[in-house]
Amino acid sequence: MSARGRSAGRALGALAVAGVGALAYAHVETKLFALREVTVPVLPPSARDLRVLHVSDLHLVPTQQRKIDWIRSLAELEPDLVVDTGDNLAHVDALDPLLHALAPLLDSTPGLFVLGSNDYYAPSPKNPARYLLPDARVSRTEPPRALPAAEMSAAFRDAGWVDLTNRRDVVEVGGLRLDLVGVDDPHLDRDVFPEAELSRTVTADLRLGVTHAPYRRVLDQMHADGSDVIIAGHTHGGQLCVPGFGALVTNCDLDRGRAKGLHGWPGARPDEDGGESSTWLHVSAGAGTSPYAPFRFACRPEATLLTLTSR
Repeated sequence: MSARGRSAGRALGALAVAGVGALAYAHVETKLFALREVTVPVLPPSARDLRVLHVSDLHLVPTQQRKIDWIRSLAELEPDLVVDTGDNLAHVDALDPLLHALAPLLDSTPGLFVLGSNDYYAPSPKNPARYLLPDARVSRTEPPRALPAAEMSAAFRDAGWVDLTNRRDVVEVGGLRLDLVGVDDPHLDRDVFPEAELSRTVTADLRLGVTHAPYRRVLDQMHADGSDVIIAGHTHGGQLCVPGFGALVTNCDLDRGRAKGLHGWPGARPDEDGGESSTWLHVSAGAGTSPYAPFRFACRPEATLLTLTSR
């Protein structure tokens, strides 16, 4: 073999080793759970702070004991409110482990929730290359395997959590009145934006919109409806990110720059434009993955503690 051939062989070998190492790390990263903390200046002047725990995309399977323990530990934060933006399940037998994981929060903390596609249907194997497409939805050749979404929702409601599936509600938390609106999963085209009700709280201290998937049509509806904050999940923060570049995809029509974290919608952050044209938008990178793609890279699994404070 020529010197040039040996050099090329060594380069290919080094690339292969690097690829295997990156894949191994990407699997490990799925277990490196993180708590993000964000401050949102959105409440009326002189209002007390409201601590909101945002959990999303747990994609729980019964064997994930480390994830279950981490979820249970989040109750130690003593939030004022929990917002769960769906995709809690990833296995037909995951309901009891999920309720065990969330029990410390269900037992002690007011909550709101909407559902995602992986609350309704179990994930299925698919070509991992589809993940890099702008829209990774697939046409199923067989009926999807149903998950216990109804039983999960009933358990959440029995614990006092508010179901915002295509509906509105009003709650009082920490002495503040919250005007709420939510939709069913836009990724499955199940969203039906609820009409404004005559009983809508005109004097609400905060208007909050909740959705699983942050599709632009839903964000536009919530912005037009007067939401002060919109909370969403679904994107996994891109799941596979490039350091210095960010998410490659969002699995919806949201731009990559808002794949996770706190931003404004539709334009600049409200604290940069005086709040005249944008709504606060928080997108969680979520805490799980499909069991058929157990990898995250440069995008650790997370929950977020949002401290809502006065403007």
